[in-house]
Amino acid sequence: MEFMDHTPRQLIGLINAGMKDEVMSSNTFWTCASCYACTEKCPEGIRPADVMYALTRYSLWNDTFNRDWVAPDFTRRFTRTILRTGKSYEPGYAPAFIFEGGFGGIVSEMQMGLKLLAKGRLPLIPARIERVHNLRAMIARVLPLDGIE
Repeated sequence: MEFMDHTPRQLIGLINAGMKDEVMSSNTFWTCASCYACTEKCPEGIRPADVMYALTRYSLWNDTFNRDWVAPDFTRRFTRTILRTGKSYEPGYAPAFIFEGGFGGIVSEMQMGLKLLAKGRLPLIPARIERVHNLRAMIARVLPLDGIE
């Protein structure tokens, strides 16, 4: 957890203390791997992984995230793609994030992309599920879509 600025337990403590600004400026919920180890170990029955998801959604909907972090931008792009097509489309994310790994990362991504393209595993146009509007309607029943679209 050295990559998190707070442990899940500490973040729950900050929430209980009403320290909203510190909670929302934390990178903890953006770096959570959703392993559920904290949820399994919690003697109080708190579900920290669910809290991490809720904070991520709250942060996106209220536009309260650090613009220098990759995770919020990726999450927003991923969610928009799912809402638009009903499927993930990894090649659509690459241009925005390819420079994060430096020159070596760019070369590595290009090599992998060419291999996938040669094997027919890299679609050039995103696929779309039938009746994607039904998917959007189902999601909208349980989650507000404003701020994500």
